[in-house]
Amino acid sequence: MAMLDEKHEKITGQDPQDHNSYCLGRVHDHNVVIACLPAGVYGTTPAATVAKDMLRTFKELRFGLMVGIGGGIPDLEKGIDIRLGDIVVSQPTDTNGGVIQYDRGKHEEGGLMQKGILNTPPSVLLTALNFLQAEHDLEESQVMTYLSTMFERHPRMKDTGYAFPGVEHDRLYRTTYPHPGGLDACNQCDPAEVVERKPRPRTTAPLIHYGVIASGNRVIKNAAEREEIRKKYGAKSVEMEAAGLMKDFPCLVVRGVCDYADSHKNDWWQKYAAVAAAAYAKELLFYVSAEKTWHEKPIQLVAGK
Repeated sequence: MAMLDEKHEKITGQDPQDHNSYCLGRVHDHNVVIACLPAGVYGTTPAATVAKDMLRTFKELRFGLMVGIGGGIPDLEKGIDIRLGDIVVSQPTDTNGGVIQYDRGKHEEGGLMQKGILNTPPSVLLTALNFLQAEHDLEESQVMTYLSTMFERHPRMKDTGYAFPGVEHDRLYRTTYPHPGGLDACNQCDPAEVVERKPRPRTTAPLIHYGVIASGNRVIKNAAEREEIRKKYGAKSVEMEAAGLMKDFPCLVVRGVCDYADSHKNDWWQKYAAVAAAAYAKELLFYVSAEKTWHEKPIQLVAGK
């Protein structure tokens, strides 16, 4: 909501079977509708329900952006230095549409075998995605600019946890070092078990990573399980909603990294990671042609509804 360029009036004529609450507005040249999951409810099925209800009321929607937080999956050996506050964007590969459902399959000797492929985002988004990546090779991302404008418009957000938490609260522990039992925070975790990473030069702006996002109904709080997902699928982030949308709701997934999907719980980064993802989504929409969007088929037609 803080990324809207203009906020519209409340919805009238909502379908009686639609249980969502909405915020309506404009981002650049696009009219957007924002909905979220019910409080305290997570998983692929609730996400699918929210999307299904949305289509009951908004029959002309062209595509969606699933924006929120997720766990980061670094791979330092390959130079994939994902840190807290960074952004991971789903991007199709030769074998999948950018999102895989890691808990939909069967266990065979050697681990989990994936079954089923989720849909690819619509071409109008992928074209913008490719253009934006090229633009970032030339110029800095606008994410920090959008965040600065957000704080100017909504200064209270700095006091309610949305500001950059500080690099001192970003610790990646070795895969073999679980969080000690009986401790809530990591202030007594062994500092010798922290993975040493070079400070990033010049800026604390989030880096943007493109690739596979792993989605499922279980919270991943185990570094060994996180590493298994990385090795099997090449995933860069893990989350709990996107797989519920990809079949019938054409969308791109944008996740701000709030933890490392391990036992070392970190609440410092959730709100900042969320607004970083929202800022990236706003930047992406600048490169999505409103005219081409209008010529896309409504989601209901794409899904065969």
